[in-house]
Amino acid sequence: MNIRTKRLWFQVAALASLCVYSSNWLWAQSGPTNTDKTEPSIVASVAQPPENAASKSHDNNFVIGNNDVLAVNVWKEPDISRSVPVRSDGKISLPLAGEVQAAGLTPLTLEKDIASKLQSYISEPEVTVIVQQINSQKFNILGMVSRPGSYSLTSSSTVLDAIALAGGFRDFAKQKSIYVLRQNPNGSESRLGFNYKDVIKGKNTAQNVRLQPDDTIVVP
Repeated sequence: MNIRTKRLWFQVAALASLCVYSSNWLWAQSGPTNTDKTEPSIVASVAQPPENAASKSHDNNFVIGNNDVLAVNVWKEPDISRSVPVRSDGKISLPLAGEVQAAGLTPLTLEKDIASKLQSYISEPEVTVIVQQINSQKFNILGMVSRPGSYSLTSSSTVLDAIALAGGFRDFAKQKSIYVLRQNPNGSESRLGFNYKDVIKGKNTAQNVRLQPDDTIVVP
């Protein structure tokens, strides 16, 4: 191979190397092409709003009372969302919404009232109200227990729960003759028997009823 031919091959090789280098440099500046479809789909899913709070099921039989503690959540509004107690006047205070009547309403009705007050400031506010603590509803337990008195009622409180809260029986308590006094809607009073000895043995467990507001348990 003569000198002229060698020079020609050297120039071709150098040009090819320059092209490869230029291509790599441009690729590095622009960044690799994102061919992974997973990441964009994850971002899109995160951006989707959660289930509409108003569509969630509620126990529309529970009525909020004074001293109950409510968790009020307004979607995408952390400065408004908070835990608030129901005051003795039956109201709660929230930013923008101001004073809102809560006592005497169900959580679902209160959600609608708060959302209505916020509409002047927030477009289509989504409000959720959860009862964190039930302090307005109570039951009484009297007689031969260690700590007779009035106790806050939870949705799952039973006669056995009440006896435990009251510290158990005192000496000579008539554990087979316990009864629950319950006020009926028509103003009359019902007397529900409770045989502690049977219930703890798994007999007649239907006696271990769930307590209702203002029930009074009597342990003779």
